[in-house]
Formats: sequence, C-alpha cells, structure tokens
Amino acid sequence: MTTPAATSAGANGAATWRSQAGSILFAGLGAFVALALVGLLAQETSAPWILGSFGATCVLLFGFPASPFSQPRNIIGGHVLTSLTGLLCLHLFGPGYLPMAIAAACALMLMMLTRTVHPPAGSNPVIIFAAQPGWSFLVLPTMIGAVSLVVIGWLYWAVLRRGAWPRR
Repeated sequence: MTTPAATSAGANGAATWRSQAGSILFAGLGAFVALALVGLLAQETSAPWILGSFGATCVLLFGFPASPFSQPRNIIGGHVLTSLTGLLCLHLFGPGYLPMAIAAACALMLMMLTRTVHPPAGSNPVIIFAAQPGWSFLVLPTMIGAVSLVVIGWLYWAVLRRGAWPRR
C-alpha cells in the first residue's frame, strides 16, 4: 500500500489519496473498536483480556486484512502456539534470557511448521518470560483474547466491506 504522499498529483491523484485516506481511517477505526471492546471486557470482568501483542495484531487485522498473517488461523493459532511454547519453556527451564530466547526461537519454528505464522505472536514468549504468568495465561488472555479479536474483525469487515475478510 502506498502512502497518500506517494500518490500522483492531479484529479486522479486526489481520488487515490481520498481512497487511501479512507482506508487508513477504516483501519484506525477497526483497531480502536477491537481494542476498546476487549479493554471494556477486561475492565468489566476484572480479568486480563489484554495481551501486549494484540495491538500489533490489530495493525495486521485492520490495516492489512488480505495478508496471510492476518487470517483467523494465523491469528488464533499463532497466539496460542507461541504462548504455549513460552509457558512450557518457562516451566521446564525456569526464568532467564536463554530460556526466553529458546522459547521465542521454538515458537517461530513451530509457527512456520504449522503454517500459523502471525508476527505479533512472536512476542508472546518474551511477554511470558517478563510476566511469568501461570498456565491460565494460555486461555485468558491468549486464546479468548485472540478469538475475540477475530470475531470483532469478522463483524467489522462484514459490516464495512461485506465479507472482505477473511481472505478466501
């Protein structure tokens, strides 16, 4: 996607810029809606629905919805797989920078092996080693949060783009 500044001048350039500006606004609105809803759920339930990597997930989900990395299988599978890997390494090897690096490397390889690569999820093992949560972290915020973002994304794109996501 080119930036509005990179488009050509003239009437056609102005139309292109308006189109891109609209896409940028829709992407920002989508990220806002998704993170606000998940944040509201966290506030109302006093449960940790938010994961740091979810902000980057929204960049892909709403800014680049056609990307292979933005598809439901990748979002949910990538987040769950990397959090599981991080938790396993934390509990098997204990805290530390080497076990964290092992967890992140294994998570990357497993996402590639299972074709569930979702770049934002690559930070989940690092988050896990920083926070040192229990096993429940795999369910909430990881799985329930990722599924929530996918559902919100599906509803958002169904309303705005009439079924333009997920990519078929």
